[in-house]
Amino acid sequence: MTLDDDLPLPDDTEQTPVAEIVDWVARGIIEGRLRAGDDLNSVDLARRFGVSRTPVREALFALVREGLVDWQPRRRPRVTGMQLKEVREIYELRALLYGQVSLAIVEQASEADIAALWDAYRRLADVAAKGDVDGYFWANVAFRDEELRIGRNDTIKAVLDSMRMRTNRLRHLSTSLPGRMQRSCADHERLCEAYAERDGVLAAALNRSIVMGALRAIERAWQASPTGL
Repeated sequence: MTLDDDLPLPDDTEQTPVAEIVDWVARGIIEGRLRAGDDLNSVDLARRFGVSRTPVREALFALVREGLVDWQPRRRPRVTGMQLKEVREIYELRALLYGQVSLAIVEQASEADIAALWDAYRRLADVAAKGDVDGYFWANVAFRDEELRIGRNDTIKAVLDSMRMRTNRLRHLSTSLPGRMQRSCADHERLCEAYAERDGVLAAALNRSIVMGALRAIERAWQASPTGL
């Protein structure tokens, strides 16, 4: 994939040029249109967005900090690859943290909060029924954001946000694997039921299982094509 291919531009005209470029490149990587090793030519990006190279460089540096772009001295920036060890470490940490988020939700969620989680789940189910992988992925991101809002643990949220873009790249991959979207949707329904029943132990176990199930799917895909991400 190159920057000349037909990737849609961001819709939000209120964004700054730097934010627009970050969003466009990040979405391309997360949704698999930009692959590990692809060049990110600053001249091409500047032309595509109608800006100078300065905001392009700022955007690329931001993506380097997020772990999505590798930019070595005297070389073009490229989409980073990932190693399976790093993937496992990310998912194991997420499983622990989302288990704690579930316990917090059960302890302090209002009835309106539980209803909001069910609404987020129904959006998941709607796009799953259509077989829309990208739509399901972004609906799942919204579900996770709702959990973090209700869990009200700023420290956990900060840790998860710090690896958000790398995690989203992996989550999109796992969602796109055969059968994963339907399995994920069913798991989220059971999770919402546990929240509604105020069963913290079950909700935490289900949430950890959801995260680790995605990891197992990625591991199987990796073994089938061990070239990294």
